Amino acid sequence: MALLELKNITKTYTGEVSVEVLKQIDLKVPAGEFISIMGPSGSGKTTMLNLVATLDQPTSGSVIINGAQPLTLSKQQLAEFRRRQLGFVFQNYNLLSPLNVAENVMLPLTLDRVPILEMTQRCEALLTELGINDKREKRIYQLSGGEQQRVAIARALIHQPELLLADEPTGNLDSKAARDVMEILSQMNKQRHVTTMMVTHDPYSASFSDRVVFIKDGKLYNEVYCGSDQQQFYQKILDVLAHLGGRRHEFQTVDHS
Repeated sequence: MALLELKNITKTYTGEVSVEVLKQIDLKVPAGEFISIMGPSGSGKTTMLNLVATLDQPTSGSVIINGAQPLTLSKQQLAEFRRRQLGFVFQNYNLLSPLNVAENVMLPLTLDRVPILEMTQRCEALLTELGINDKREKRIYQLSGGEQQRVAIARALIHQPELLLADEPTGNLDSKAARDVMEILSQMNKQRHVTTMMVTHDPYSASFSDRVVFIKDGKLYNEVYCGSDQQQFYQKILDVLAHLGGRRHEFQTVDHS
């Protein structure tokens, strides 16, 4: 069963010149899948993620998440849907510096008025799972970039969302921290069965997913599936990117060995 479905999605930005960013996109993401979206800058991948995140409206077509069409809801209902059904991980972490690690992680539960004891227990269990429970009283500025992204992942998962959306989650990290973060996202996807959609320029990060969908000029261009060998999957991704085009610097080729 598809947890996420995009049906005939188009998105056009109007102005002096109209720009059609997405063109008749059809995509199904089964429950529990980890899918990555790749494409050159301006291909439409971030626009697609914003539509799935319910942060923008398509010009035409439907976004269906867990059987519901959230973009038909009222503003209040949509905010509640987003808060309870979706988790977000950003390139810049988007953590609140006045709060410590635990307070940042528990913030979504605070908004839903979850009892303090339950919040504390869930936070401690998740931070332990992510290997940073010893940092729970630390301020954000005392953490490395990789540790901050782990906190952001914990915050995104604390309310047990149906769908986790990650926008360039390794974009600000060195190769080791990026690998650690991708291993965590893969582990959370498998152990918690949280459907995950990630936009990335990094083929190595994409190789941790189950499937990579490539977008070019607003259309679905190609897709590749992971088999049993991550290295072979990584090579398949590189092969598609070589045919996809785009400037070389648009795709990260950092040595992750």
